[in-house]
Amino acid sequence: MRMVACDLDGTIVRADGTVSRRTKEALTACEKQGVEVVFVTGRPPRWVAPIASLTGNRGVALCGNGAAVLDLSTGVVTESHPLSIIDLLDAVARLRVRLPGAVFAIETMTGYRREPAFLPGHAEGAGEEIQVGALADLLIDMPPVLKVLVKLAAPYDRMRADDMLAAARAAVAGLAEAVHSNPDGGMLELSAVGVTKSAALSRLARKLGVSPRDVVAFGDMPNDVDMLEWAGDGYAMEGGHRDAIRAAGQTAPPCEEDGVAQVLERLLFPAKAKAKAKKAPATRPVGPPPAQRLDLSDAAPTAAGPVTVLRPDQTFSR
Repeated sequence: MRMVACDLDGTIVRADGTVSRRTKEALTACEKQGVEVVFVTGRPPRWVAPIASLTGNRGVALCGNGAAVLDLSTGVVTESHPLSIIDLLDAVARLRVRLPGAVFAIETMTGYRREPAFLPGHAEGAGEEIQVGALADLLIDMPPVLKVLVKLAAPYDRMRADDMLAAARAAVAGLAEAVHSNPDGGMLELSAVGVTKSAALSRLARKLGVSPRDVVAFGDMPNDVDMLEWAGDGYAMEGGHRDAIRAAGQTAPPCEEDGVAQVLERLLFPAKAKAKAKKAPATRPVGPPPAQRLDLSDAAPTAAGPVTVLRPDQTFSR
């Protein structure tokens, strides 16, 4: 293992917006052993810095599903792959036909811009550049667009994200890459053709002289599928999307149970993990349903408690 490629929301960032102490320590242990830790996320660059400052990671983050490379030590975007405005407008026109009620927002390098009917799933503000208006007006200054966000306005907003994704991929083939990062969020994300998590990770790995077989990747949603397939050792989070689980071929325990940390501890310290496994019961103890056990587990005291991540609502992007 020479590189750990890790999704954020639902993988190491919990539903309550925290990163556990155990997960932070596992990532730090990787770096101490010379293993490159790379955050690979759908979040725009401005939403990654708070996590990096709390986990202590100072390497590289691949943001916007691979559309931007963020140097965590400086906060500077060193590489970007925006959508062309022509392809963006063509893709939007096709989606308005294929998905009645489709409304749009765009992620730029400095903030986001949305049509009036696009209702954000997070609190606006906090220093973000926000513009609201007709799409043509939002593009008049030709901003570099990292992602296009797609939702359905009422009364069409009951369509499942998986169904939206299937329709969108057929509509925008050759113009954009379409993914989603939350089956219950009702939102799609479009990037430039060829812009994916695996493509960005592959470029970074080549630059660092790391083979795919030496990469361990973690993810939980359709936007992680290509990364989990590309990595030599991919883990989907237990309870994640079925496509991610199928792509990885193996699972890590849930995010709420520090699944990433559990796997990394086993890979970094195999002797200790083996000894611990011998002492552990062969099966899970009989008790309340998993969700209740999680609550009880989270309530147990730790050395310093969870690391809080200040972030917008998870439904906006993972």
